[in-house]
Amino acid sequence: MARKKVNGAAPVQEDICEKGSTKKRTNADLNGHAAKRPRIEDKTDYSRWRMRDDESRHTWHYLEDDEAAKDWPQTYADKYFLGLPLDLPELPKAKNPLDAVRNGLTFFEKLQLPSGHWGCEYGGPMFLLPGIVIAWYVTKTPIPWYFATEIKNYLFARAHPEDGGWGLHIEGESSVFGTVLNYTTLRLIGVDADHPNMVKARATLHKLGGATHAPHWAKFWLSVLGVMNWDIVNPVPPELWLLPDWVPIAPWRWWIHIRQVFLPMGYLWSKRWQAEETDTICSLRKELFVEDWEKINWAGHRNTIHPMDNYHPKSWLLNTINWLLVNVWNPYMRTNSLVKKAEEWSSELIDMEDANTDYADLAPVNGAMNLVVCYVRDGPDSYSVRRHRERAQEFLWVKDEGMFSNGTNGVQCWDTAFAIQTVMDAGLTEDPRWRPMLMKSLEYLDNQQIRENVKDQAKCYRQQRKGGWAFSNKDQGYAVSDCVSEALKSVIILQKTPGFPTLIDDQRIFDAIDTLLTYQNPTGSCSSYEPYRAGTWMEMLNAAEVFGNIMVEYEYPECTTAVVTALSLFHKHWPDHRSKEIKIFIERAVKWIKTAQKPHGGWYGSWGVCFTYATMFALESLSSTGEVYENSKHAKKGCEFLLSKQREDGGWSESYRACELGEYIEHHTGSQVVMTSWALIGLMKAKYPDVEPIKKGIKLIMDRQQPNGEWLQEAIEGVFNKSCMISYPNYKFTFTMKALGMFAQRYPDEKVV
Repeated sequence: MARKKVNGAAPVQEDICEKGSTKKRTNADLNGHAAKRPRIEDKTDYSRWRMRDDESRHTWHYLEDDEAAKDWPQTYADKYFLGLPLDLPELPKAKNPLDAVRNGLTFFEKLQLPSGHWGCEYGGPMFLLPGIVIAWYVTKTPIPWYFATEIKNYLFARAHPEDGGWGLHIEGESSVFGTVLNYTTLRLIGVDADHPNMVKARATLHKLGGATHAPHWAKFWLSVLGVMNWDIVNPVPPELWLLPDWVPIAPWRWWIHIRQVFLPMGYLWSKRWQAEETDTICSLRKELFVEDWEKINWAGHRNTIHPMDNYHPKSWLLNTINWLLVNVWNPYMRTNSLVKKAEEWSSELIDMEDANTDYADLAPVNGAMNLVVCYVRDGPDSYSVRRHRERAQEFLWVKDEGMFSNGTNGVQCWDTAFAIQTVMDAGLTEDPRWRPMLMKSLEYLDNQQIRENVKDQAKCYRQQRKGGWAFSNKDQGYAVSDCVSEALKSVIILQKTPGFPTLIDDQRIFDAIDTLLTYQNPTGSCSSYEPYRAGTWMEMLNAAEVFGNIMVEYEYPECTTAVVTALSLFHKHWPDHRSKEIKIFIERAVKWIKTAQKPHGGWYGSWGVCFTYATMFALESLSSTGEVYENSKHAKKGCEFLLSKQREDGGWSESYRACELGEYIEHHTGSQVVMTSWALIGLMKAKYPDVEPIKKGIKLIMDRQQPNGEWLQEAIEGVFNKSCMISYPNYKFTFTMKALGMFAQRYPDEKVV
C-alpha cells in the first residue's frame, strides 16, 4: 500500500480506491476477519437481554444459550428498560397525593438495582454512538451480531419520519452532522446502501449538501475512517498543550469536556492517522458526497457547513487563527521536534485520563477517541486497547427501540440522591415499609463516595474531588458540584433519621464540604466540574459549531442552588465546622442567583428544559435562606413567572427549543408531568399563598399516574451546551413524587380528587 509523509508526521495512506481498480482490498467485518459479510438480523429476542449491575457498572448481555437464559432470569428492571410487559397488578386508586406517592414508590422500588441505585437510559444525542462504532471499526474491535442488529433497529427507529435523516438529538430536525454519522454507522455494521431507509437518508444528506457540509467533529471522525482527507479538518494542533499555564487560551482553562475531546482529537490530527482501507470505506466515499470524491478540494471545504449545523458560527478570530495555522504555522514553523514533544505530552495526558478513570473516561466521545489513540500508539493487543474495549460496553444501553449510547456511563449517583430526597419530602423516611429500599440506597452512596484526590491532580489540571460524588459512579471519578451536593444532602437526611446507621462518618462528611467550598466562582456562583478558569470571551474559539457555551465553565443557577442547600443543611447539624466560610459562601451565592434572574422573572436552565427547571432551583435556594413569596421580590417575581406559564389543564409544557432560543416556548404535545412537577416544587418552596393553581397541577400529575403506580415517558427533559437534548427518564418518578409529597406535607387537609 502506498504511503506518504505529511508535515513530517507519521505516514498516511494514499487512495487505492481508484475507479476500475482490480487491486484486491479487504472488506474487514466487525470481527476483524477479511472478506466476511457482517451478520445482521431483523431483530433480537428481547427476552434474552440482561443488564448486569457490577457495583453500578452497567453492561448489557445477550444470552443465546437457553440454559444460561434460564439460570439468569430477567428482573423487573430488565423488562422495564426493554419495554416488556411487567404484568404488575393494579394498585388501589390513590385517594390523595400521599397515596399516589406510595403507589409510585411501590413501582419505582422494583427498578432499584442490586447495588442499591437506580439506573436508566441517558440517551438523546445522536452523535455519540457513531463515534463508538467508528472507533470499533477502525480498531477492528469485534461487534456481536446482536449489538449490530439492535444498533440498526435503534437508528431506523430514530430516523426522521419524513425525510429519513437524523438530527443532533432525538427530537431535532435532520442535519448533516446527524445524518452523515448515523448513515456511516449503519453501513459499518453491515446495512446495505440500497436498503430503502438508506436510500432515503442518503437523498436527505445529498439535499443538505453532502458530507463536505458537515461540522468539525464529523469531519474528524470521517478523516480517521479514511472517508475524508485530513485536509478538510480545521487544525487541532497538540502544540496548544505546550502553552504555559499563564497564557489566556491555554487548554487547562477550557471546560473539562472540550479539554478531554480535543486532547485525543489533536493527537490523531497530528498523526493524520487513517484506518485500513476496506470496500465499505471505498463505497462510503461514493455515497456520502454530491461531488466526485477524487476531485474534491478538501482544504477548500474546511469551513463549509450547513446552516442547520452552524448553531455557533466560527468567529473572525478563530478563522484568522485557523488561516495562520494552515498557511504559516504548519508549513514553516511546525518542526518535527516540536511535534514530537507535543504528541508525547498529549499522550501522557491521555494516559492520566485513562488511569484516573480506569479507562472509563469522562464520557463516550473522548472514550472512543482514546481507544483509537491507544490502538495507534500501543498496538491492537495492548492492555490499553483491551481495557478500552471492555469499558466502552458501559456506555451502551438497550431499550424497546434498540441499542444506543448513553451520554455518560450512567446517572447512578444523581438519580439515587433524588430518589432518597423524594421519600424525605413525603415524610416517609421513618416508615418501615421503605426502610430496606432506603438502606440499600445509603449503602450505595457510602460505597460510591470518592475517597481520594486524583493522583496527578495539578499535573493533569483536575479539580479537588475527595469526599465528593460523581454524576455516575466513582470509577468515572469526576466530582460535580451539584452531584456532590445532592448526594451529601441525601446522606445527611438518612443518617439523621432514627433507625439508620452512620455509614459515612463526620470526617468523610467534612471532606465533602471541603471540596464543595472549592467550587465557588469569584462572582459567588457555582459551575459544574470546577470553577471557571477563563471568561466567556473564549467562545470566540469555539470550533465545534453545533454547540454553544462549550469552551469554558459557566455559572449555573442549578449548581449554585444545590451547593447552597447542601451547605445550609450541613450547617444545621454541624454549626461549628467552617461556619464563617459557609455563611459567606451562601450569602454570595444567593446574591448571585438574584442577579441571574431574567426580567420576566424566570431563570435560564442549562441542564434541564429550561426556565421551568432553573426557576425551581432558584426559588429553592432563596427559600433556604428564608426568602419566599411574601418577603422577597425575587421569589415573588419567580412565582409570577411560573404562574404565567400554567396551562388550562393545570400543567406546564416547556419545549427544548427554549434552551436553543433563550425564551420560553411551549411544547407542541401539551403539558408534561416533569415540567409540571418542577413548577409546583418551585411554587411550594417559595410558599406561594394560593393553593388552587398548585392543586390543579397536582391533580394533573395524579391523573397521569398509571394503575401500577408508574408514569409514562413524555418529552425529553435534559439539555447540555444549549443545543443538545438528553433524556432523564427517572425524573418522571422522582420529581413527580417529590411534588406530590411536598403537597401532602404542606396541605394535608386539601382534597385533590
